Amino acid sequence: MESGMGGQRQIARDSLFVMAEMRVDGMPGEHRVRVRNLSAGGLMAEGMVRLQRDQAVWVSIRNIGWVEGSVAWVQDNRCGIAFREEIDPLIARAPVAPGETTPRFVKPPLGSPEQGRLRKI
Repeated sequence: MESGMGGQRQIARDSLFVMAEMRVDGMPGEHRVRVRNLSAGGLMAEGMVRLQRDQAVWVSIRNIGWVEGSVAWVQDNRCGIAFREEIDPLIARAPVAPGETTPRFVKPPLGSPEQGRLRKI
């Protein structure tokens, strides 16, 4: 017996639980979604965004940036996004490297001044 998905499920998918921003064609602003799994050709996202099949979207994926795609399916608060071009999902799994764009609150703590150098008031 053949499933309704055919051979599409042969693409390797990695479970992933990270937050991402999504831009949706025809909707203002960015919407926060949770990426549940990721493959080279797409992702499954969960969030409170009202989407329609075939709608154009852009998803900001950690360590990769904005990726263009379209809505492949919608079920309740989950959706499948098919990317326009394949990505390397291993890059998204890599730790975020500290740098100029890393927010201060996720960088290592600043060195504390030496005790003897503090000025007494």
